[in-house]
Amino acid sequence: MSDAPHIPVLIDEVIAALDPKPGDVIVDATFGAGGYTRALLASGATVHAFDRDPDAIAAGREWPETRETPPRLVLHPRRFSEMLSAMTEAGISRVDGVAMDIGVSSMQLDQAERGFAFSAEGPLDMTMERAGPNAADFVNEADETEIADVLYCYGEERQSRRVARAIVAARPLSTTGELAQVVRKALGHRPGAPKDPATRSFQAIRIHVNGELDELSAGLSAAEALLRTGGKLAVVSFHSLEDRIVKRFLREAAGATARASRHLPDMPAASAPTFENLSKAIRPSEAEILRNPRARSATLRAATRTAAPAREAA
Repeated sequence: MSDAPHIPVLIDEVIAALDPKPGDVIVDATFGAGGYTRALLASGATVHAFDRDPDAIAAGREWPETRETPPRLVLHPRRFSEMLSAMTEAGISRVDGVAMDIGVSSMQLDQAERGFAFSAEGPLDMTMERAGPNAADFVNEADETEIADVLYCYGEERQSRRVARAIVAARPLSTTGELAQVVRKALGHRPGAPKDPATRSFQAIRIHVNGELDELSAGLSAAEALLRTGGKLAVVSFHSLEDRIVKRFLREAAGATARASRHLPDMPAASAPTFENLSKAIRPSEAEILRNPRARSATLRAATRTAAPAREAA
C-alpha cells in the first residue's frame, strides 16, 4: 500500500448529507482507504463497507471496529452493485444511509503496479479486482473501431479514431508509459500543457475494463431498494459521465424529469417519487482544492428516500 496521504473528498459535506446518528446502519459503497467510514464510525454508526479491491479489504480487516462484538465495521469484498443481496444475506433489510464515492481511488492511483496512472511506469492493468481481462488485454486485442468507440464514449476524446489507430499500430503495449507516449504522440503533446492528453484515454480504458458506468447505475438502483423511508443517499462523482448518470437517476426517481414539450398535457407519473430533497450539485471549496488538488473535479449529489416502493427498473 502507498504511504501517500489519502484525503477523503467533500467529507464534511458527505457526513452532513448522511446525518449519521449512534446506532444507524450505513453502507459505505466504496470503502477505499476508509475516509468516509472513519467519520461514520466516529458518529456512532455501524458501517457495512464494500470494495472490489482486495487490497482495500485487507487493510480494513486491521481496523479494531471489525473485532468489536457485534462488529461496527463489516467488510464486504464485493461490488457495490451487490449491496442489496449482500445486506439481505447479513440479515439487514433496510439501512439509514448509503455513501458512494465513484471511480478510482487515490490509493489505487498512487500504486504504480496497479497501472491506473501514467505518472509512474507500471504494468497496463487497471483492474480494480486484480483479476479478469485488463487494460493490456483490451488495447492489444480489441479492434480499432472498438477502441475508438471506448475512447469517445468514456473519455470524450474527440480524436478517438486517430488515437485508436496509433494504439493498434504500436501493439503490443505492456506498460502505462508506453500507452501514454503513443497517445501523446498521436495528439501532438506539448510539454508544459495544463492537462496531459493521455488523461482522457486512460480514464476511458479504465472505465471500460471495470464496467464502471454499468456498476454505478446498478448501485444506485440497489441503494434505492435498500434505503429506509427517510434514509439518505450521498454520491460523489469525478467526471461528467458519472455525474450525468447520478443527476438523471435522482431526477427520474423524484419525478422531476422535464416534459418533452410545454405544449403537451401533463402526464401522470409512472410511479410515486422514491427520492425527495434533492440537493444541488455541491462542489469543493477553494480551500479544500488547495489541500487536495484531486478534489477539483468532485461533485456531490444527495437525496432523501421517500416511503414509495422502489422502482423495479430504477
